[in-house]
Amino acid sequence: MTRTAGPVAPPEDPDLAARYGRTPGARRRTLALGISAAVAVAVVMILWVVWAGFDGDSPTMDVQDIGYERISDDEVRVRWQLTLEPGNEAQCTVKALDENYEIVGWKTVTIPASDEEVRVFAETVRTVSPFNAGLISQCWLP
Repeated sequence: MTRTAGPVAPPEDPDLAARYGRTPGARRRTLALGISAAVAVAVVMILWVVWAGFDGDSPTMDVQDIGYERISDDEVRVRWQLTLEPGNEAQCTVKALDENYEIVGWKTVTIPASDEEVRVFAETVRTVSPFNAGLISQCWLP
């Protein structure tokens, strides 16, 4: 008695292989496309690493709210602390918010360059309706 390892598939018809894209040319194109995609991804990653490395030269900045004080029904004084490398100018947006967290007053302030790294600022913002909070929204380098 002769035993076989399993069913043996008949040889593949060349027309059938071409119909379903299993030709040697199709395999080469798929391989070339895969290699091209891998190279493109590698190039993008390398360029991103180089770009991110050069971005480290920009000054670091940190801003924190200290608090706010009600001056009148339509004015709030906001205090904040700015940490910025000496010799750099910044701009900050100060906002007043109502009970629904909608902006009822805002002001953009230019912070001049200084020799000090950590400084405390206070700015008065006029509002168009009653407010519940005053805060520093954001700061950026001009």
